[in-house]
Amino acid sequence: MATQEIAQMLDELMGRNRNAHPNEKVAEISWEDSSVCRYFLVQFCPHDLFTNTKADLGACPKIHDDELRRVYLEAPDGYKKQSCQDDFLRFSQRMLNDLGNKIKRAKERLLLTQMEQAAANGISPQQQEEIEEKINILTDKINTLVDQAEQAGCQGDVEEAQGLLKLCDQLKGERDELKQQIGLKGVLGQDGQFGPPKAMEVCEVCGAFLIVGDAQQRIDDHLMGKLHVGYARLRASVDQLLEERRKLRDIKEKEKDKEIEERRKRREEVGEVVEESVVKREVEKRKSRERDNKSKDRKKSRSRERRRSRSKDRRHRSRSRDRGDRGRGGGGDRRERDRSRERRDRDRGRDRSSERKRDREHRRHRSRSKDRKNRDSKSKDREGHN
Repeated sequence: MATQEIAQMLDELMGRNRNAHPNEKVAEISWEDSSVCRYFLVQFCPHDLFTNTKADLGACPKIHDDELRRVYLEAPDGYKKQSCQDDFLRFSQRMLNDLGNKIKRAKERLLLTQMEQAAANGISPQQQEEIEEKINILTDKINTLVDQAEQAGCQGDVEEAQGLLKLCDQLKGERDELKQQIGLKGVLGQDGQFGPPKAMEVCEVCGAFLIVGDAQQRIDDHLMGKLHVGYARLRASVDQLLEERRKLRDIKEKEKDKEIEERRKRREEVGEVVEESVVKREVEKRKSRERDNKSKDRKKSRSRERRRSRSKDRRHRSRSRDRGDRGRGGGGDRRERDRSRERRDRDRGRDRSSERKRDREHRRHRSRSKDRKNRDSKSKDREGHN
């Protein structure tokens, strides 16, 4: 332990490379190296807080360099820098948790001691609580009377001030009697004085035992001690880092919410544009349908008019034809008879031509069969001669 402290002092005086040769090339050390104390880079090293106290952690085996700390603080935020802060918070919170357990055990020990004292005097815990409550009430009354006596003395009413002080003395006597009821019989204290034990309390910062109502000089000495100041600084640093992280997290959440809101607005704007385009398309489709319907209606009306005009023309022609037939007086029937006669003549001519054609074919067929027979007979005669 002493060797490490001496080496650290020499490093502070002569530098880390004090043992290197003048021509030897020295390796550069950055704040990211494992040989550098991460706790010192973040804020301070806890090993330096409790030197020569009950909570002494000894000398830190790693490098403490102000220049490396400056480079660390100027470096941009990143994973390694966040890792240093995490290590510092983890170590500090572990020490504070150990301190909390120590304070809890001290309070339990103090409560047990008070209960043992009350049991030695034959007073139950309930009676002790009642007596302590009465003592607190008397203390408040005494403080109020003292303030009133001071005001009366300032105003020149001396008699009233003296009466209030006498009343205060009586109340103090009653309070002392109640304190004697809950106190032990006279014992030999640590300071070698014989008398009732003094009331104790536990310091909420460092866990040390304090005497209730002790002299102000001793209280100040305790508050300025290394142990009390070290734990107070450690707790303040942890709270500061946690608060900075909370603020940074809130800023990131606000930025994220803002980004989400901007995306939502953009989607709404795009949706409005899409809706407008859809509405425009629907309006155009409706207009085109209306135009198509109008054109179809026009075409239908025109076709109806054409049909009506044609039917009117037919009726007009049929009427004019009927009028002409009536004016000619039966010429139409004669014309029909002539046409029917012509058709019959044409049919008869067709029948005659078909009969002639059949007769010609029949004669042609008969002549062919005769020629075939003659050829056969001639061929037989030749064969007989041979």
